[in-house]
Amino acid sequence: MHTSPSTALVTGCAGFIGSHLTEALLTDGARVIGVDCFNDNYGRAEKLRNLESARGWERFEFIPLDLARGELQSLVSEADVVFHLAAEPGVRASWGQRFESYMRTKSLPERRFVFASSSSVYGRAERLPTPEDVVCEPFSPYGVTKLAAEHMCQLYHQNFGIETVALRLFSVYGPRQRPDMAFRRFCDAILDDERIEVFGDGEQTRDFTYVGDVVDAFRTAATDPRAVGRVYNIGGGHQVSVNDALRLLGEFAGRDVRREYVAVQKGDVPRTAADTSRSRDELGFVPQTAFAEGLRREFEWALEGAAVTRLG
Repeated sequence: MHTSPSTALVTGCAGFIGSHLTEALLTDGARVIGVDCFNDNYGRAEKLRNLESARGWERFEFIPLDLARGELQSLVSEADVVFHLAAEPGVRASWGQRFESYMRTKSLPERRFVFASSSSVYGRAERLPTPEDVVCEPFSPYGVTKLAAEHMCQLYHQNFGIETVALRLFSVYGPRQRPDMAFRRFCDAILDDERIEVFGDGEQTRDFTYVGDVVDAFRTAATDPRAVGRVYNIGGGHQVSVNDALRLLGEFAGRDVRREYVAVQKGDVPRTAADTSRSRDELGFVPQTAFAEGLRREFEWALEGAAVTRLG
């Protein structure tokens, strides 16, 4: 049972994690103001599908808005909690021409402010599992901007007493994943019987975290008094290689997975693993979803989407 804020503002509400969080908050009884700008990361139609359930609630208000350009003060003033998930996503895309987009989003601190940070702040971490108190050395522009945003949260907390919380998310997966994310690309390619492009040798590992477990962490961080001013790792405890994930997807599909191994991309790291002792001890965070089950749910969601596309 989660304690619910009376009114929550969710930025990036039509995205992968944001849409799941929005639905969970509505189910908890909150009024939710959702903001999303429908940038060109992926199709508007897909993002609107993510919101189909939420838009059936009278307590949900959707506002299309670019945070870098729009005025949010009136919306922020209505909310007990701000969940800031809106961002320019992805490590690989943060190089080159799109870098400016990673720097645009304004900070939105007011009352309780829960920020979606990333394990990318650690870069090529020397300690695995990695605790929150290691020196962060990002290995991509994306990681640099996430760490900078964390520092802004701390500044607002220390100077103005804003109740900020930062959650460092580790490789989130599950239904509604963005089309550019690995498991989504793999699922789509398998269903289309296309060759899958794998960066590196496929033996790199990630601490994969199911989206439902991430949502639970956000809900707790929004109300637990111990979370104020803190930074937490949110990881699933599943250090799985890309090759092992592909083997599972092949089993779900009942076919061989065709692969093409290509060069490692700039900004990628060989391994991630979260030390979640702090989030477990202070927030009671314990991931509930086994990796194989979570990946099966994502594959079945992709399969359903492919069927809808064919019928349409």
